[in-house]
Amino acid sequence: MVKNFVQELQWRGMVHDIMPGAEEHLMEEMQAAYVGIDPTADSLHIGHLVSVMMLRHFQLAGHKPFALVGGATGMIGDPSGKSAERNLLDEKTLRHNQEALKSQLARFLDFESDEENAAVLVNNYDWMKDFSFLDFIRDVGKHITVNYMMAKDSVKKRLSSDAKEGMSFTEFTYQLVQGYDFLYLYQNHNCTLQMGGSDQWGNITTGTELIRRIGGGKGFALTCPLITKADGTKFGKTEGGNVWLDAERTSPYKFYQYWLNTSDGDAEKYIKIFTFLSKEEIEDLVAKHKDEPHLRALQKRLAEEITTKVHSKADLENAIKASNILFGKSTSEDLKELDEKTFLDVFEGVPQAKISIDEVSAGLDMIGALAAKTGFLASNGEARRELKQNSISVNKQKVKEDFLITTADLINNKFVLLQRGKKSYFVLVVS
Repeated sequence: MVKNFVQELQWRGMVHDIMPGAEEHLMEEMQAAYVGIDPTADSLHIGHLVSVMMLRHFQLAGHKPFALVGGATGMIGDPSGKSAERNLLDEKTLRHNQEALKSQLARFLDFESDEENAAVLVNNYDWMKDFSFLDFIRDVGKHITVNYMMAKDSVKKRLSSDAKEGMSFTEFTYQLVQGYDFLYLYQNHNCTLQMGGSDQWGNITTGTELIRRIGGGKGFALTCPLITKADGTKFGKTEGGNVWLDAERTSPYKFYQYWLNTSDGDAEKYIKIFTFLSKEEIEDLVAKHKDEPHLRALQKRLAEEITTKVHSKADLENAIKASNILFGKSTSEDLKELDEKTFLDVFEGVPQAKISIDEVSAGLDMIGALAAKTGFLASNGEARRELKQNSISVNKQKVKEDFLITTADLINNKFVLLQRGKKSYFVLVVS
């Protein structure tokens, strides 16, 4: 028994365009659908997550999801995206990236199920690598007119007088290659639906046209809105670049912080898209948030749900603990539990000074630590005044002038955290 997948996406605000008849088609019986993913990196970023969530909802509704790694198309460059063409990947890199992406996708999609609707990962490189140019233009190209291809918005934008650069033939053929993917999956896996971002509509409908003209069948298209932020800045980007799912590229702490810092309006939108909470749960959360917005219940639940899904419960707890170090009550024990990467992420941008391990081993006095040897405070006199006023902490513990910093105070055998008052921090890097 299949559930109404389209209805589920609609209340979550995840439908931009849908081909007529798609909803009825999906209610008939279990169907197969796919989403294409660019394999030019060995990690997904949160911009990929919307289409991954669509695939997961598709599987939860009783259908069979295909995740297509675009090993062939990833080498070309999509005209609906950035203007620059992509780099050619060698096969070894491509396979490495594919395996890395599959392990991330497995946190959302069930590839191992014995059920008929287990998820499948495919790579279009596997069926494109031996397809000769002559065979392609004869078997595929002749079925689509140049007029049809030129009419696509993604092509028109690139060929308009406003465009800074023209479009290469390689990029122009992109929609044919992507369209052929849909035809291939239709013919070999009975895949009748392609999903993607709204900017992919033109490429997807080229696929449905090939299915009609070559396969003599019916394919469907469904796109989701491109995710935006209320303040106009790009979703999924920070000053440091993309927000990645790989913990080595974006630490769980930074990942958690990204979602925690969303605006009220964005949080209300994102919690529907990026979590699997029910309509009732979300409506309750939204109502509570409107009553007490200062508690940021929406942002907290959003950040908790998605950090746990992408990373783990333990990573979430560590991220919350790390967040509390700056914004809540925490102890020196909490600080010492942070790994080096998370410590540096938490105190990113905080002024630092280098101190030799010999000085710390001998016992570093507080005047030296605060002023003479670091410049955290302007003078020895100011350091003495602040110590007398009980406003100085070492690793979150208040200290007096007679305190000596030793190797026992080192965090990760490398750092000491100094603090004046509540918000003024300074990091000693000991080496």
